[in-house]
Amino acid sequence: MGIDRRRLALRAAIAIIPLAVLATGLAGTVYLVAQQDLRSGADSPQLQLAEDAARALDAGASPSAVTGPATVDVARSLAPFVAVFGPDDKPLAWSGQLDGAAPTPPAGVLDHAAAGSPNRVTWQPRDGVRIATVTVRWGGGTVLAGRSLREVERLEDQDLLVVAAAWGATMAALIVACVAAAWLAERWRGDASSPA
Repeated sequence: MGIDRRRLALRAAIAIIPLAVLATGLAGTVYLVAQQDLRSGADSPQLQLAEDAARALDAGASPSAVTGPATVDVARSLAPFVAVFGPDDKPLAWSGQLDGAAPTPPAGVLDHAAAGSPNRVTWQPRDGVRIATVTVRWGGGTVLAGRSLREVERLEDQDLLVVAAAWGATMAALIVACVAAAWLAERWRGDASSPA
């Protein structure tokens, strides 16, 4: 007695559907966790820079002393930068430049930095330039520290490719395993129903 191919395909499909849903959910979860880990870690240097600068300013340091003498081209460099703003949200000193001027954050970014509660914002001042910023308060205004997300986004894209490749390999393995299991079950059923 031959194996019924329609029955074999149906058994394999019934077995693979829940496994495919599970594999897809797991792949999505793995990517989401990796992406969130990369993105949340992208704020750590800025948080330290902004808080240290705010403490120094509150202790009497000048705005230009906390930003330093180096100038960072925000559009090209991965280096972090610091900008000090006064009570009127006007820049007092900055180490980052975008198109030859101080990078000016979107409206509300500086206002939402409350004492003891940093404001974390991803900001895209123009196409191709995305910046992760952290803004904190100091006695005379706010301090914003930022850096490019270019490398973080490259790593996120790389993670997506790895997870997608692993998902594809898992799906292929599941299809082969389910078809093989269905074929063995049909064969065993056929052997069991044959007279001895």
